[in-house]
Amino acid sequence: MALKHLTQKVAQELDKELMTATQGGFSVDQLMELAGLSVAQAITKVYQNSTHPRLLICCGPGNNGGDGLVAARHLTHFGYNPAIYCPKPSKKDLFNNLITQCKNLNIPFIEDLEAQVQNSDLIVDAIFGFSFAGEVRDPFKQVIQIFSSTKLPVVAVDIPSGWQSEYQPEMLVSLTAPKLAAKRFRGKYHYLGGRFIPKDFAEKYGLKLPQYPGTDQCVDITNLSNL
Repeated sequence: MALKHLTQKVAQELDKELMTATQGGFSVDQLMELAGLSVAQAITKVYQNSTHPRLLICCGPGNNGGDGLVAARHLTHFGYNPAIYCPKPSKKDLFNNLITQCKNLNIPFIEDLEAQVQNSDLIVDAIFGFSFAGEVRDPFKQVIQIFSSTKLPVVAVDIPSGWQSEYQPEMLVSLTAPKLAAKRFRGKYHYLGGRFIPKDFAEKYGLKLPQYPGTDQCVDITNLSNL
């Protein structure tokens, strides 16, 4: 089955419709919770906590960063030891609440990024999502440069941040449906998360979503996405 890859415009339209009270009925924090949970579960499918216990989760100020914070919380409950780097935290209540939830689990928020890289087994890129456009500037530029240069495995949430730089993560976790830029992905593992799309929505947007196994919130689409 060939998967449909969404353009930025269509992905934005789908998100908007999902969060419209008279259509999808979802709230942004509800979608963020489901997305972050699916990212966390996808990571457990590939990188076990016995081999990759120390996670560095880099979070931007938008919804992608929120997904990363949610993933950090779940991964803690899954037996991992995440540390979070937020180069420019959002001041929104939703973001602050997610930070409080992580701090209540004693997840450290670090400031020395380069030092933390040396003490990590895996990096999660939750800096920018599919809506980002324009030039990557500091303080995010340094973070993405580390994604490009590190020898550690990098897991990108929904889309690698600053895709124009052609940094390639080892794993990509697409959310809702793969985005058009995911066609450039040449890493080892590609998962899909976001098991919440109503059938009518999937048909309207021609998503052609694969079956999720059992009660899993993610599904391996590595072979499907390479068709």
